[in-house]
Amino acid sequence: MNPRVAVLMGGPDEEREVSIASGTAVAEALRESGKFEVIAEVIERVEARYLESLEVDVIFPVLHGPWGEGGGLQRELDVAGARYVGSSTAAAAAAIDKDATKALAVQLGVPTPHWELLRPGDEPTFEGRTVVKPPREGSSIDLFLCGDLDACRARCHELLQRHATIMVEQFIDGRELTVGVVNGTCQPIIEIIPAVEFYDYDAKYNRDDTRYVLNPDIPDSIATACNEHAIRIGTALGCRDLWRADFILDDRGPWFLELNTMPGFTSHSLLPKAAEAGGCCMAELCSKLVLEALGR
Repeated sequence: MNPRVAVLMGGPDEEREVSIASGTAVAEALRESGKFEVIAEVIERVEARYLESLEVDVIFPVLHGPWGEGGGLQRELDVAGARYVGSSTAAAAAAIDKDATKALAVQLGVPTPHWELLRPGDEPTFEGRTVVKPPREGSSIDLFLCGDLDACRARCHELLQRHATIMVEQFIDGRELTVGVVNGTCQPIIEIIPAVEFYDYDAKYNRDDTRYVLNPDIPDSIATACNEHAIRIGTALGCRDLWRADFILDDRGPWFLELNTMPGFTSHSLLPKAAEAGGCCMAELCSKLVLEALGR
């Protein structure tokens, strides 16, 4: 009898629709593999008793955002005693926090743009161009580029009306690179070339004019550094199974931006593109992840 797998999607976070698209693709890929009995569940916020009621061998939680990806769902999975794809509660909670992952990068000696964390009543101090974003959201939700301190101050005041904290990061003008990691192995590097000013939510999921360059023309030393940084940070966080690390490359080298413990699996998503370029189709990629979780 084939192992029974529940693919969870949806959730209460801002990235719910992206999660449903990703989860649908994962469920289809697992069915295509012919190795598993697959059930697909669109969920809200759930508790351990619901997860226990699924009566499956493995859960593949394809959720994005602070609860679904950032430790809340993982905590319920652990309470339920479930085997599941992706990082554990502690690693997921740490990795979702951009402030914490950048602080870890500094400890590890990995270059990352200067930043400051603001709370209500705080004022930004960085001159010049900056990136303003909430530290616990993904998919570029509420991410803005600011051309000067006045614009940054106004945007921070706006965002602090709906977020407890805001991160202001010094802007680095360079090439966007991403490294996906599957079961401890780096996938081919992808360069992201958006047709708009930056790789925002629309460019990630809705537009068809973003260019993705697999194995871009960069020095071997830069590729090696990106791969090493991705592995070091993910390992130090305690991540497992899959993650993706994002970088900006300028003439000084690669700068670490953030790490994602449940990358998307939509038609626009980067990890499946990288895996396919490395000879691993979507069905094989998803099967590998499920089998890794089954082996725990």
